[in-house]
Amino acid sequence: QVQLVESGGGLVQAGGSLRLSCAASGSIFSIAIMGWYRQAPGKECELVAGAHRDGRVTYGDSVMGRFTISRDHAKNTVNLQMNSLNAGERAVYLCYDERAETSEGVSDYWGQGTQVTVSS
Repeated sequence: QVQLVESGGGLVQAGGSLRLSCAASGSIFSIAIMGWYRQAPGKECELVAGAHRDGRVTYGDSVMGRFTISRDHAKNTVNLQMNSLNAGERAVYLCYDERAETSEGVSDYWGQGTQVTVSS
């Protein structure tokens, strides 16, 4: 009974910045990993960034140095600060919870996605 809701997507000029947010609702005891994937036209769904419960952070090679993920464990939210955006960042960004534990058990959850469009 977990729902993920993304926000913050939209149109941004090349070189600009955008901040995405994701909030997980429900009675959640813990989440192993909260992160972001993206799906661009003609491309596979790829990892953008992940924030682990133990504090480790991972980034996709293409965004390293430009994107920053942050997680609030108490609020079950995760943000993605995206800087120096280029056309390669055009995609639907999907929030992802891996191994979220609730009274129902442990499962993975996906948000519906938020569109990011970069214009020149």
